[in-house]
Amino acid sequence: MAERLQKVLSGWGIASRRHAESLIKAGRVSVNGQVAELGQKANPEHDRIQLDGQELNAQNHPESHYYLLNKPLRVVSTCHDPQGRKTVLAFLPPHVVHHQGIHPVGRLDYNSTGALLLTNDGDLTYRLTHPRHHFPKTYRVVVAGQPSAATLDRWRRGGRLGDRPTQPAQVTMVAPPSSHQTELEIVLWEGQNRQIRRTAEQLGHPVKRLHRLAVGPIALGNLAPGKIRPLTRPELHQLRQVSTQTSAPSNVTES
Repeated sequence: MAERLQKVLSGWGIASRRHAESLIKAGRVSVNGQVAELGQKANPEHDRIQLDGQELNAQNHPESHYYLLNKPLRVVSTCHDPQGRKTVLAFLPPHVVHHQGIHPVGRLDYNSTGALLLTNDGDLTYRLTHPRHHFPKTYRVVVAGQPSAATLDRWRRGGRLGDRPTQPAQVTMVAPPSSHQTELEIVLWEGQNRQIRRTAEQLGHPVKRLHRLAVGPIALGNLAPGKIRPLTRPELHQLRQVSTQTSAPSNVTES
């Protein structure tokens, strides 16, 4: 059956759908000898699909990989960086570094740390990052100053960032605030660009430190910064289950 080319590429583990779109736009993908166009459909059972001149078929389909990384500071959550900074792929085990299509599921800022999934399962990445699938992510965040109860309630209710609304969030004060900063635990069911940092800035309490504790049911536990481990079979099963959730919990208020 013919499907959009970016879906075919992600299903083969070549890249996430977003990265596959970039490959197509760059003219690196061809179908039956012709440079492919974004939105084009192909049937992998009948069409000859090539990436950088290499034909893709069942024989060169890469093995699926699923990893949890504790991303350290000053690392870029991309596959390549034009500025030459270290990327999250640098932490992959040596025997998988050259497998095609391994990519981060979503992103963490250059100056943020914590849980980040890496995989070459493009379909799973799509389900975990698509806006209609409300996938929870848990953060430990230190903000400047002492947010008032009213400010935290505003954060919980959601608001607007630029021209886009934000969904309600779970915001819990972890410990009594000090004179200059407050530690919070925040659970989001969406992933707008730099959402926590932008919201905190908008509320007058800029982020001083941001660390992601868990992505869905997958928690860092005692995984040290800069370390990576494969997901277990039960974790992968849990991840696939939660990736089908299409609505965020209606009551997310925490004190």
